[in-house]
Amino acid sequence: MKLRALVTAGLALLFGLTSSIVTAPGASAATNFQLPFPCNQSWTGNSSASSAHRSYEIDFNRGGTADADLGDTVVAAASGTVEISAHQGSTNGYGNLVKINHGSGYSTYYAHLRVRSVSAGQSVAQGQKIGEVGNSSSPGNNISPHLHYEVRSGTAAYPANITRAVFNGTTFGYPNQTLTSRNSCSGGGTPNPYTPQEVCGSGYDVIDQAALGSAGTVYLLWNGSSNCVATMKSTSVGTATATTAYLEVQGSARITDSGNFAYYAGPVRAAAANKCVKWGGRAGSGVYDSPFEHCGS
Repeated sequence: MKLRALVTAGLALLFGLTSSIVTAPGASAATNFQLPFPCNQSWTGNSSASSAHRSYEIDFNRGGTADADLGDTVVAAASGTVEISAHQGSTNGYGNLVKINHGSGYSTYYAHLRVRSVSAGQSVAQGQKIGEVGNSSSPGNNISPHLHYEVRSGTAAYPANITRAVFNGTTFGYPNQTLTSRNSCSGGGTPNPYTPQEVCGSGYDVIDQAALGSAGTVYLLWNGSSNCVATMKSTSVGTATATTAYLEVQGSARITDSGNFAYYAGPVRAAAANKCVKWGGRAGSGVYDSPFEHCGS
């Protein structure tokens, strides 16, 4: 399996960061920041040692290939007013940048966007689309698609004004963490209380996912030797409705979990070292069927 590279514990020591998850009363009290992606999507963030990271910035990705995230929706982490919506050109490496002022001295930055969906001076609501994940940057700087996210506060000069990111009232687990968005989940009904990692079990990480319309998302996970598939519902959460998850290792019979479930279908697990797999699922009218992919380790 080709897992997206994550930073090592050594990098945490380099930056003096902590991987513990602690509450940040000042930040969460000022603004109820949420993950900058639609409800129930899972994203992996990291704060690597690249030249673009000088403090608590986070790069977000999902999926198992370099361009899997290209064009994915980016939403406002909290309500506020757009201060910047522009391509930064040669000014810096941000490319298409949206900056939102949230009041109380807090602003968020969303960089490298493929598309900007808001204009300077516009008021935005939490969870409102502000752009799409891209790889825009300064001329000649070729990068893979991702969202570069920052929270800044106070009057200190950059990078001292970058603060730890807080999502759903909890500080991001630096240097890296996979999170499920709770952004504007109330607008689409009750949020799913489970994550695909909880369904599949300890040691599994999300390596790919596919939306099932607005009804849910099907996830492919990997633990180093086995795959797991879970279909997580986004609508009719808590009510038993038809939901399916399946996994097929090349050369073996397909394994399916299908029925009327309140929260998810799965887990469906199978050993798949050095094997290609098909995976997919169904929720509501949404269906996803992959080709054979994710071959080899």
